[in-house]
Amino acid sequence: MNRRRRIYEGKAKVLYEGPEPGTLIQHFKDDATAFNAQKHALIDGKGVLNNRISEYIFLRLGEIGVPTHFMRRLNMREQLIREVEIVPLEVVVRNVAAGSLATRLGLEEGTQLPRSIIEFYYKDDALGDPMVSEEHITAFGWAAPQEIDEIMQLALRINDFLVGLFLGIGIRLVDFKVEFGRLWENDQMRIVLADEISPDCCRLWDIATSDKLDKDRFRRDLGGLLEAYQEVARRLGVFTDNRPVKGLGPVLVASNPSVNGKPN
Repeated sequence: MNRRRRIYEGKAKVLYEGPEPGTLIQHFKDDATAFNAQKHALIDGKGVLNNRISEYIFLRLGEIGVPTHFMRRLNMREQLIREVEIVPLEVVVRNVAAGSLATRLGLEEGTQLPRSIIEFYYKDDALGDPMVSEEHITAFGWAAPQEIDEIMQLALRINDFLVGLFLGIGIRLVDFKVEFGRLWENDQMRIVLADEISPDCCRLWDIATSDKLDKDRFRRDLGGLLEAYQEVARRLGVFTDNRPVKGLGPVLVASNPSVNGKPN
């Protein structure tokens, strides 16, 4: 495995060539980033928690018929996934005003939205992942109209499930970011959920205290990110004890303060 071929490396994960055609190995890193990686730290154990939490959520979504790229967990940091053609969009579902939405519209953070809102962001780090409309998406060929419809239907279905899942363990799902891919099977293509779902890409607030249990603890210098992720894992039943995953704490790599943005 030491000589396996690296396919892609992002801010929080590395993709390696899989053991069989059409498969990849997704490795979860300990890197924590914010503001398009302008702020960067290493938090020992974060990748282990995200791997286990994402595995749990993808398995539960699969049980209710949501198609995903997930196949199985390989070890504490890695998953075997199906190779997909990633749609170059970040899909953000918002239930509560927070982050960039609150800033853009002058809303008080924590305001319940009249209904769940879907936003699209073009995946391009050099451009800062700009927000785009359906018109942009179809005009530039990033996705066809029927693909957008399918993505939106899946995103809302995922949202409905996650709201209930987290409500059952005393957590308010404020918003989250997901990505989708095109899975080709012979001559047939279908849209599937890809990437991950973890506290890295969700805003999760404790219902009783409003304590943040997500990456905003890193964005806003609140501290305790690893402990917050571990609390989410404990409530989900991923880890059943209170022992720390590791615990060397954050090692700051770079910092450039900015305004709070979308989950990423």
